[in-house]
This record gives sequence, structure tokens and C-alpha cells, in this order.
Amino acid sequence: MGLRLLATAGVISCWTLGAQTPAANDSPFAGSNGCRPCHPAQALQFFRNPHFKTTVAKGATPENMGCEACHGAGKKHIAAGGGRATIPNAFSLMQPNQVLDACLRCHSKDVNRANIRRSSHTQANVVCTSCHSIHRSDSAKSLLAAKQADVCYGCHSDVRAQFSQPFKHRVNEGFMTCSDCHNPHGANSGVSKTGHRPRMVETGLQNEQPCMKCHTDKRGPFLFEHAAVRVDGCESCHSPHGSTNARLLKRPVVFTVCLECHNGSGSFGRQADGIPTQSASHNMADPRYRNCTTCHVRVHGSNADRRFLR
Repeated sequence: MGLRLLATAGVISCWTLGAQTPAANDSPFAGSNGCRPCHPAQALQFFRNPHFKTTVAKGATPENMGCEACHGAGKKHIAAGGGRATIPNAFSLMQPNQVLDACLRCHSKDVNRANIRRSSHTQANVVCTSCHSIHRSDSAKSLLAAKQADVCYGCHSDVRAQFSQPFKHRVNEGFMTCSDCHNPHGANSGVSKTGHRPRMVETGLQNEQPCMKCHTDKRGPFLFEHAAVRVDGCESCHSPHGSTNARLLKRPVVFTVCLECHNGSGSFGRQADGIPTQSASHNMADPRYRNCTTCHVRVHGSNADRRFLR
């Protein structure tokens, strides 16, 4: 017990030396020492917070030091005996755009947040404090309010259900996380040809879909590209979160996935550059022809055959 008290005293002393330089008498800043009597839990745990290293730096100005770096000048708050209305940045009372502005004072230089103001989250008034808990984070990194998947499931309940399907990406098992594919602060993805912006899907190398970060054998470039993969991407055939069908396919039988495009509609399907496709020359009522990938094994692209044969 004595060692614990000694360690605690050492931490508070370290924090005091680093960030508690008293402000000038005419300054609205009081220094973090004034916060400790009423907020002992936050003061005791602050040294564990990633913000500790940046707000106790030597030579930091009062507005960038300790508690007041985020909450603003606290002298009036202390003189009033507390109260959320007397602190400039009481985050529980702030509007979403105000929370975002407060956090971006420091975090605007991060390239991963370059698109945050036009992201789907921001447009839906989901801002930093909706997902992050600055003082009481249970996450090992990023100060998340909970395990990353649970934070996302709080709003995306439909995605939670998809990850409970028989065939799925292993997010619930901890093998991967939502941010492996999505950038919650806004991705660089452009508007698709249908006019819809991708759901903050993070791009991989060479502006590729994030699927290619793991499925490198599908990357290419290929001499003969499959139009569905090249134009519409992986989701033209696969359900990325989870599916009742093997290989995360959108339909239970392979040939029905293929026939969504290769259906003879217009000049596409039966003919491609004047060459008949297999759906034109094969009787799809015959079970022998229903597993298209038995012959067309290179459906993601081929360097040998334009029909994606072996």
C-alpha cells in the first residue's frame, strides 16, 4: 500500500512539474493544479493518457498545456466553484461541430483525418466524443470508448448481424477490425459511377480496394480484366461483411451470380467484342454447366485467356 501511495505521489509530482506552471495573474488560465481538487480521478489517470505527452511538454503555452489544452481557460470555472456552464469547452454541452473544432486544433495535421469534415460520420453528427472516451477509455489504443467492433456496432446493428452469418470476415474473433477496411474519419474514395460515395472504404495501394491488402493474388494487373472486378469491384459478386453463401457470394449458386451480367441483355452477356460467351453456347439447364468456375477459373483476371480459362 505504501509503495502504491509513493508511486501515485510520484506521478502527480511528475505531472505537476511538467504541466502545472502557474499562469500569470492577469491570465484566464489557472493551470491544471487548480483542477485536481475537484477532479482527482482524471488527475490521477492523466499520465496514462496519450494527451499527457503532448500537453506537458516543456515550453508549452498555457492554452496548450494540461487540462486547459482541451477544455479552455479555467480560472473563471474555478472561481465559480465549478459548473459546466463556466468552462469554455464542456464537451457534454457542445454542439457536434464545436467538438470537432476543439479536437482538430491538434489533430488536423493527421493525413488520416484529412476528409473528416465531409465524412459520412460528420454529416450524421457523429463526432470524436461519439466514439472516443478521453478520460475513461477501455481500449488499448486510440482512446476508444469500447472495443472497436462494439463501438461501430452501436450504430451499425445491421453489420453486426452480417458478421454473425456462417461465412464472414473474422472481426468478432479479433482477427481483423473495422478500420482495416474503413477509415472512420473519412476516406479518399471518390464518387462511384452510380453517384453514391463508398461507405468510408479505405483505399489500398494504387487506389485499390482494401480487399487487395489481404487477397494479393487477385490484385493484378491482368492482361485480360474481368469488367465486373475492374468497374464495380469486389462487391459486384461478394458481400464483404458476411453471407449465408460460401466465399461470401451474393447468391447461393455460382452460375446465378454470373448470370446477373451474362444474361444476353443488349450486346453484353452473350457477345463480348464479337465473341460469344459461355452463357450463349451452354445450356444452363444442364447441371454440367452450372459451376462456371470449373472452367473459368481466373474470374478475377487472366494473363492467358480472355475467357478466363485455365
